[in-house]
Amino acid sequence: MSSSDPSKKPRPGPWPPAPDAAAMPPSSWAKRTGFRPKFSGETNASDSGQIASLPPPPRTSPKPRQPDTNLDLEAGRPRSIPTSNGEPEVVRVREKEKEKEKEKEKEKEQMPPVRKRRDSDMGKNLNGQATAGEGEGSRRAVRIDESATVDVMPPMVVDDDGIVARHAHMKYELRDTPGLVPIGLYGFQHYFSMLGSLILIPLVIVPAMGGTYEDTANVVSTVLFMSGVTTLLHTSFGSRLPLIQGPSFIYLAPVLAIINSPEFLGLNGNNFRHIMKELQGAIIIGSAFQALLGYSGMMRILLRLINPVVVSPTIAAVGLSFYSYGFPRVGTCIEIGVVQILLVVLFSLYLRKISILGHRVFLIYAVPLGLVITWLTAFLLTQAGVYSYKGCDSNIPASNIISEHCKRHVSRMKYCRIDTSHALTSSPWFRFPYPLQWGTPVFHWKMALVMCVVSIISSVDSVGSYHASSLLVASRPPTPGVLSRGIGLEGLCSILAGLWGTGTGSTTLTENVHTIAVTKMGSRRAVELGACILIVLSLIGKVGGFLASIPEVMVAALLCFMWAMLTALGLSNLRYSEAGSSRNIIIVGLSLFFSLSIPAYFQQYGISPNTNLSVPSYFQPYIVASHGPIRTKYGGINYVLNTLLSLHMVIAFLVAVILDNTVPGNRQERGVYVWSEAEAARREPAVSKDYELPFRVGRIFRWVKWVGL
Repeated sequence: MSSSDPSKKPRPGPWPPAPDAAAMPPSSWAKRTGFRPKFSGETNASDSGQIASLPPPPRTSPKPRQPDTNLDLEAGRPRSIPTSNGEPEVVRVREKEKEKEKEKEKEKEQMPPVRKRRDSDMGKNLNGQATAGEGEGSRRAVRIDESATVDVMPPMVVDDDGIVARHAHMKYELRDTPGLVPIGLYGFQHYFSMLGSLILIPLVIVPAMGGTYEDTANVVSTVLFMSGVTTLLHTSFGSRLPLIQGPSFIYLAPVLAIINSPEFLGLNGNNFRHIMKELQGAIIIGSAFQALLGYSGMMRILLRLINPVVVSPTIAAVGLSFYSYGFPRVGTCIEIGVVQILLVVLFSLYLRKISILGHRVFLIYAVPLGLVITWLTAFLLTQAGVYSYKGCDSNIPASNIISEHCKRHVSRMKYCRIDTSHALTSSPWFRFPYPLQWGTPVFHWKMALVMCVVSIISSVDSVGSYHASSLLVASRPPTPGVLSRGIGLEGLCSILAGLWGTGTGSTTLTENVHTIAVTKMGSRRAVELGACILIVLSLIGKVGGFLASIPEVMVAALLCFMWAMLTALGLSNLRYSEAGSSRNIIIVGLSLFFSLSIPAYFQQYGISPNTNLSVPSYFQPYIVASHGPIRTKYGGINYVLNTLLSLHMVIAFLVAVILDNTVPGNRQERGVYVWSEAEAARREPAVSKDYELPFRVGRIFRWVKWVGL
């Protein structure tokens, strides 16, 4: 057909033009008529008007793989498309693709067998999305959003600590029961490796409340008891993931802010019991709000706002916020504190790949080993008389010491010796922690409101822990209903912690995810048996007394490592998103910077350099309620706003959640958490066995769809 036929109007070509179309000569017949070839995209016109296909151009760079829109994925065959004459035509699969498929099948047959998951042979990508099973042939494309498709990645293995390792490389998975002896050993290992997270918070807050060494020992025993009880409840009726419940560092900053409230600074007598009762009341009300958030279904709505870009800076800000306490306390006995830090760093980094009997002992037990070696060193130095100075007594207050010689060495006598505490000798052999042991809780709305906001931050932390741990040990991520159920039970567990008087709420310990990845132990039974062992140890008063006798400088040195680890674990959530995206980089950077800068403004407001404050310098950031910039005629409002806006994690959460949910970005870029769908989870036996409630309790709550499968 001639191109000059006036009865036929030329069809416009595609816009914008394809990159390959630029290679055609401008005077070609295809260019003038807008002809769209079906194969190479490049055509030329001969003198006779016949179309001849040009040879394909040389490859310069690989093009991104585009999804084949002509394939009917549901029917498993090519989709019919209309031709120019209106007749259907079937697009055939190229022979090269068939050959590639055959080669892939041969490679799969030659590969060594891989340990398969019970009840399910499905893999997951980094964000928990299901991939095709081995028997389904070629890999499928999973729809991420309306504008992008990505190929599901095969199970990944990251050498070293195994933070991103798949569940197929775990020694024991969620429902595995290897035997009583292995379960007991692994369960004790799980808790012993997290000893620092369990005991360090009471060692900080009880002395800040004016408590004695006996009070510290009793609170430590109570924390161990409640950690065991709440862990059993969570693994049975919560998310059912092998996550240890305990005092989280999220509660430490608001607790210190309440302890240093203006009304408590002038107390006389037993400050510890009075402040503890105030804390109990605030924790109970805040925990009740968290339970309501979970069991009412409101958590499902909040889940839409929580993504890795929100979780990462929020949790990282928790660790970064305690820099004023860490090394300044280590400096009180520099030779002991620095040795403690160096030992933990040596074990966790330089000796982390050394295995003894198949276990990376130094990596798993870095904190306990460093603590034991440093304590023995301090014990030998104390017994050798290194810290004994003639005519000086460490029990005399520094203000009453007259001798210049003793004033110069009073810090070393007080903080380097290990015999200044009498907690071990004064502790009973048996003590049962009981509820309301410090008295009836006192309720104040302003402190309770602060704890309600903190419970939301705690829930955000738990969401990230649920997702990360499920990718390691379970067949699928939990459903939104299971997640809501877990958050609701955490609220109930925190109410119990408030009644027993641990000083903080009970929540999922973020460090638990790292422990699971390192130890390769994801068995629910192991964690439950370890919780039973912890309950038994908590009844032995001497255990709490020994832990309470750890010198403060060693506690501060361990906290430097724990807070650094918490910061890194928070930022590691970015692996579920596009960490290199400029959008995410700016959001995370702004969140972290303002989480440090805005609280600094509130903490320093109204304090002159010559102000004589009655609290130690490392506690001054937590007395902001008395001098903050917000000064309305309502004292309670001033207290709540000045306190909340001085908390680093609150600022990080607010900045991140606002920016991440208002700045445009597709689901893949944001790394939106992928949760299992309820209907699909009910149909798959593996998911049902992972998350269903025991003793057929789930049948009772079947009508409550938002707290179950």
